[in-house]
Amino acid sequence: MTDASAIAPPLNRTAAGEPDRTTGTAPGTKAGANFNPTVHGLRGVAAFMVFLAHVLGGVGENVYSADPGYLAATTAPWNFGRWGVWLFFVISGYVILPSVMRYTPREFALRRFFRLYPLFLAFSLLFIAVNAASNAFPDLNRIGTIIPALFMVNLLTHTEQLTPNAWSLSYEVLFYAMACLTVHAAIRRRDRVMTVLLVLCSAWLVSRFPAMAFFLAGIGVRLLDDRHIHLPRAWRPLFEIIAFAGCLVFGSVQHYDFGLRDVGNPLAYGTFLFTAAYFYMAIAPGSLTSRLLDRPSIFYLGTVSYSLYLAHPYTYFATRQLFVHMGWFGPNWPLSLALFLAAAIPLTLIFTHFVYRALERYPYRWFFHERVFHR
Repeated sequence: MTDASAIAPPLNRTAAGEPDRTTGTAPGTKAGANFNPTVHGLRGVAAFMVFLAHVLGGVGENVYSADPGYLAATTAPWNFGRWGVWLFFVISGYVILPSVMRYTPREFALRRFFRLYPLFLAFSLLFIAVNAASNAFPDLNRIGTIIPALFMVNLLTHTEQLTPNAWSLSYEVLFYAMACLTVHAAIRRRDRVMTVLLVLCSAWLVSRFPAMAFFLAGIGVRLLDDRHIHLPRAWRPLFEIIAFAGCLVFGSVQHYDFGLRDVGNPLAYGTFLFTAAYFYMAIAPGSLTSRLLDRPSIFYLGTVSYSLYLAHPYTYFATRQLFVHMGWFGPNWPLSLALFLAAAIPLTLIFTHFVYRALERYPYRWFFHERVFHR
């Protein structure tokens, strides 16, 4: 879950969330940079969905685990909140492709580093310090876990990430590396042998880590969108509703991790196909989603989505501990949950705002002397 994006008119669009520069542009790459507010807003919605899912699931696991009424009422929304992660992956595939075509591998890597790593490192070091003092998770105190986590290669070493939610960043970084190397070999170097080897390696990674297929779905949508290939305008609203309904149904019935165990699960395939279809419909000009998300508040959520994604476990945990200590989780769980959300949401958004400014926006501006997002 990384930088957000945005669109305006569908001409000369580049990676949403990337500055309007042409350093290292590959042959045939368009230089103009417009933003897609729908893509930008969807990232904010996805991050907020993950936050709400963690609230519902965490409160259920730690407070109301013996209350069948709570579990029955919140299991489907908790499952669907996980869908926000898969939507993030599709968005990443959509926005990263133009970036790897525009920038040289070195500049692309630098931009990804300053977008992701300062915020990630700050929370990782916080987690390491607290866990070393409390030993709450002894397995995560081992150097063999800490080093791969800090280098974001824990997916390949089969070890845990440290700061909550950062598990998905290992997928993202692996995708960035493969996309950058493949485009560089195929378009800049025109090295057919290396391109074939990288494509085969990418195919192996998808077979080993099926969740990475969502990145490919985003790339596919990008290629269609750049060529202005969309359904006839009269058909779009109906198919957009059907696609989102499919996401809602398939995404709510099960908590997927899109690992190898989900390969034979038809429900997982349904979630994948409807997610790709919905995103394709949602980003089309004049879509229902674009009209619903055309709000300053949604645009702001898109801007701080990465910070929200990494910051909210800390505010959620602190707020939950306070409620438990004060005895504010009572037998009337709907009222208790409503009060908890009324406290956790504003606290999280305030914390996210300062985290974004200090740890996400500032390092990028300091190094590149330009804004992270250009509307």
